[in-house]
Amino acid sequence: MVSPLQVNPLQKYFRQPKIYLRLPSKGQYYPTNALDMPESGELPVYPMTAKDELQMKTPDALLNGEATVSVIKSCVPNIKDPWKMPSIDSDAILIAIRLATYGEKLDINTKVPNLGEERSFEVDLRVLLDQLADFSFEPYIEISDDMNIEIRPSTYKEFTENTIKTFEEQRIFRLVNDNNIPDEQKLASFSQSFRRLTDLTIDVVINSIVCIDTAEGKVTNKEQIKDFFNNSDKSVFDKMMKHLEKMRDSSRIKPFKVTSSAMDIEAGAPAEYEIPITFDQSNFFG
Repeated sequence: MVSPLQVNPLQKYFRQPKIYLRLPSKGQYYPTNALDMPESGELPVYPMTAKDELQMKTPDALLNGEATVSVIKSCVPNIKDPWKMPSIDSDAILIAIRLATYGEKLDINTKVPNLGEERSFEVDLRVLLDQLADFSFEPYIEISDDMNIEIRPSTYKEFTENTIKTFEEQRIFRLVNDNNIPDEQKLASFSQSFRRLTDLTIDVVINSIVCIDTAEGKVTNKEQIKDFFNNSDKSVFDKMMKHLEKMRDSSRIKPFKVTSSAMDIEAGAPAEYEIPITFDQSNFFG
């Protein structure tokens, strides 16, 4: 073990920041002490260590978010508590770490529509980061002349918990298609799962609300807000969902546009098509 007073002669060979990242959130929505924002507004991003790469290949740690949080702490040390970072920053941070570690190019494989044959394409990660940097979160929703709702992005902790819950419920849905399970049991499992997913959707919306501002004042109590949604016109909830979906769509990476070769077009492929870019950490960092 190296003494605290002893300087490691190998220190000058330690990894250095490879890129500097501007967060889509611009550093907003982080609680106190969760982010150390430099004056420049750009966070240094270090390449992964061998330990980091191994963590990103551990399925259980990936599912519960532990691996991602650990790697962010290692590679973007200015983010002190990744669990509390707004989820709108997560894709940009993962892309930046990937870029710092493996370079700016990412190969993606896809099957050509109408042909089914696999093709490989190269994506420039710098272009993806530029797309995300232009995102602007809109925190206010006008419900009526005398009511506005202020929202915030979900934290990475909330996002991960919701993903796990949804995954568990979807697993129950799959049981419904199991011919070895009696129909009565299938119906009971389906009904229970559907109620849980409905409750989950409502909870996600309520947790994103900072306050409801009315002529009588601001309401921040979550129980009172939930009671309001349980007793208000469905148009209020629909307007909330529409706004949240707009924010989710705006914060996503745009699909990669592909132009087919003359040979593929002749074989029946469309002249142009799009490839959705998703981040599966098990291969994104492989």
